[in-house]
Amino acid sequence: QVQLVESGGGLVQAGGSLRLSCAASGRTFSSYAIGWFRQAPGKEREFVAGSNRVSTYYADSVKGRFTISRDNAKNTVYLQMESLKPEDTGVYYCAADRFGNAVTTAGVDYWGKGTLVTVSS
Repeated sequence: QVQLVESGGGLVQAGGSLRLSCAASGRTFSSYAIGWFRQAPGKEREFVAGSNRVSTYYADSVKGRFTISRDNAKNTVYLQMESLKPEDTGVYYCAADRFGNAVTTAGVDYWGKGTLVTVSS
């Protein structure tokens, strides 16, 4: 079993930056693909970025602005967010996917509780 705890959310002005962290428990963390998803008010949860052991994946809306990275020694995944826009506002969830690339909600085995990111215009 994997437990995920997100941190680093907050209020930032458009054009600003934030770094989210996802701390995971469990000795098999490195064998999971880890992804970030977000959910804006009134909208469905959507994929943002994912990382397996060899590749990274990004939604088109964040390519070139967001970077996902992982430190398996620390059981932590990061999401560096640059040039933030008001449409990036939402609750950001960390997710672990045992058999996929953590790019679809259907493949996720474990979810964190989320951290709120608010980007003001």
